[in-house]
Amino acid sequence: MRLLPLLLLVICSPWPLLQSADAGRTLAEAGAARRPRVRAVSLGGWLVTEGWVKPSLFDGIPNNDLLDGTQLQFKSVARNRYLAAEQGGGGAIVADREQPSGWETFKLWRINETTFNFRVFGNQFVGVDISGRVVATATTPGPSETFQLVRRDGDKTRVRIRAPNGLFLQAKTMDSVTADHSEDTNWGDDDPSVFVTNSVAHLQGEYQLCNGYGIRKARQVLRDHWRTFITESDFSFIASSGLNAVRIPVGWWIASDPRPPRPFVGGSLRALDNAFRWAEKYNLDIIVDLHAAPGSQNPYEHSATRDGSQEWGTRDESIAQTVQVIDFLASRYAESPSLLAVSLLNSPLAPGATLRSLTKYYRLGYDAVRRHTRTAYVVMPARLAADDTELLGFAGRFSRAVLDVHYYNLFSAARSIASPPTRTSTS
Repeated sequence: MRLLPLLLLVICSPWPLLQSADAGRTLAEAGAARRPRVRAVSLGGWLVTEGWVKPSLFDGIPNNDLLDGTQLQFKSVARNRYLAAEQGGGGAIVADREQPSGWETFKLWRINETTFNFRVFGNQFVGVDISGRVVATATTPGPSETFQLVRRDGDKTRVRIRAPNGLFLQAKTMDSVTADHSEDTNWGDDDPSVFVTNSVAHLQGEYQLCNGYGIRKARQVLRDHWRTFITESDFSFIASSGLNAVRIPVGWWIASDPRPPRPFVGGSLRALDNAFRWAEKYNLDIIVDLHAAPGSQNPYEHSATRDGSQEWGTRDESIAQTVQVIDFLASRYAESPSLLAVSLLNSPLAPGATLRSLTKYYRLGYDAVRRHTRTAYVVMPARLAADDTELLGFAGRFSRAVLDVHYYNLFSAARSIASPPTRTSTS
């Protein structure tokens, strides 16, 4: 079978089974009463895209090496120096760095296959001011912050950058980058409008796939993937192999299906409905896992971040929106005898996801689940890069709560944050 190599194994400790004293139990409560120890696989890469699981999903995207979140460094061939955002952003773009680092790295926001916004270290966007100087001062991108990358035929690393005024950026001096070079070029090393690019990181998540293809093509690609990647025969195989549960990662946009916010596309909710139908048929339980939250709870592609930014929990609105997603999922599947648990937030990363924001959300998320079911477990994942025990006291206050801790033990820390390692998990 091709299934198991594509799944992330979840090794769960025995969860206590609380018998209901209510003789008039619902079907879901009766299912909860009969559950043995949990032995589950996680259906990663199915309803939330992770490029490392199935890289071929991205093959049809034009310029698929320039997706949202790709991090580029630009070296002026004439000056032999890298472009940099002074102080990480908020001022001028210069061309005086011998070695690149954070201030010399630009994150792409893709408009189409050749047109982009460039986001700098301090989260400002590169633009052109009224004098023609290239600066990084805008907090949101607009027409003045939109550029076209023109690649040299036969050498994709050598580029010119067309500014909104139709002219090209040039490094006139090390201290002056302006948008005033003509169309003419010989692509030689003496041309101040020519840059060599170095790609240092990339993302291949749901955002990159949907925005890269565009809505119409992305809908076709993902619906084919959802239909074929995991099927009823896989559920039958899982059940016959001695396992009794599956963990299904979902994204926050599933609550807006069939018309989620751009660039996401609808259809994953139907696939999740099918999963519950198959699980009930083969006596399997389901852990519904919120893998991607609004604003992204970590910088990894599985959180559907656009450019590696982590903004979940920085505003109350993102917490409230996430609670609405949990409420939607709990309401929809509460009566299913296969609903074992709702996992509130996969892999929140410290310190961006603060303990205060996380516990506030977990309390509200727990209440949202309990409005619809007394029997489903509520999983509260620990923060990555924090003390694994910091939530023990908090989670212990709630009935049928589970603390989820991920131990990364298969890959080194040298892997890019854009490609998190395969992991085993204990709950």
